[in-house]
Amino acid sequence: MTAAAARVGRFYTTARRHPWVLGKIADWKIPLGPYTPAQITVAVGGGFLLVKTISWWSWMGPIPIVGWALVIWMVRRPKVRGRAPMPAALGWVLLGRQPRGGRIGGRAARDRAPRPLLGSFTVEDAPAPAPLPAAPSPAFARRPARAAHPSPAAGRSSSPRRTPPAAPAVTAGPVSGVQKLLTLAQQGGAR
Repeated sequence: MTAAAARVGRFYTTARRHPWVLGKIADWKIPLGPYTPAQITVAVGGGFLLVKTISWWSWMGPIPIVGWALVIWMVRRPKVRGRAPMPAALGWVLLGRQPRGGRIGGRAARDRAPRPLLGSFTVEDAPAPAPLPAAPSPAFARRPARAAHPSPAAGRSSSPRRTPPAAPAVTAGPVSGVQKLLTLAQQGGAR
């Protein structure tokens, strides 16, 4: 026997889809039963309505009673968009009770109340710029040019590469016209 023939799968989904019905009460079997909850609801509600309004329909004879029995028979397997009537009615009730914006985390989702966004700003005098450093010494003015790329023929050495020491930052004089004017203003306007 092969492994594929030994495995058998069975599905019993039709038993789970079978509607809840009422067919026996103790040892007594309901005539023409079993009945669904929708049929029981229509039978009880319709019977109560017919008894209370007998003065309105008594001149019609047995027509309302036959209509009532026909409606009971019609709702034996009703579907509202593929659902039984009780869950469909419960769905409509729950939909009607939903908040307009929906729910977030089980609570009603609401937009926050609008409020004005107020802000302000302050204009202050700019701090005085720091004095410019003295002119750089000629030793740091020029640096020797380095090769852009090492030659491909040179092999890699196993010793770690040494980085040259960084030169101190050199600030040049004013570059833009605004910087020149600020420098002149700090020096008292003299050229």
